[in-house]
Amino acid sequence: MVTVDEMDYPYHIFLASNSPRRRELLSGLDIDYEVRTLPDIDESYPANLQGGEIPLYISKEKADAYKPLLQPNELIITADTIVWLDGQVLGKPQDREDAICMLHQLSAHTHEVFTGVTLTTCDKQHSFFAETKVTFSRLTEEEITYYVDHYKPFDKAGSYGVQEWIGFIGVERIEGSYFNVMGLPVQRLYRELKQFQHQI
Repeated sequence: MVTVDEMDYPYHIFLASNSPRRRELLSGLDIDYEVRTLPDIDESYPANLQGGEIPLYISKEKADAYKPLLQPNELIITADTIVWLDGQVLGKPQDREDAICMLHQLSAHTHEVFTGVTLTTCDKQHSFFAETKVTFSRLTEEEITYYVDHYKPFDKAGSYGVQEWIGFIGVERIEGSYFNVMGLPVQRLYRELKQFQHQI
């Protein structure tokens, strides 16, 4: 399987994300890209949206903010990831206490991680989302506070990074893409990028 770059891909790719994890994952596809970010993009969403509809909506809203800046040969990737537990979103924690509370909620439960992704050029747009189910073992108070104090997961949805210590000791089972839990479903993204150039 050749890479997108080796296929003489018709677009120069930009990633609209400050996340070092998304940059690491996209780099793993051996795709040449640049990072382009805008400050203070609205990430609110209608209250009636559920599950994967939420990050899908936000990724489209982000794309709309970048679209006026695009040149004809440019494609921008926008994405958003949420943790979904019992019909509610667990976003980024506000502080230490909030992070600890979220991890107590995730302990001994299965939750979903949804990532919405939008591919946008000047003349077309395509969106999709990926879902992964993650099951945590029962976490002790000491394990939770150790993780929060040492890894400070305040920039992570659900207050955890699966690639960090908490994932090593706490995650019992994953159904779906591991990389989606990190923030970007790269297997699906690779396929979608290949197909996007042929879409009208």
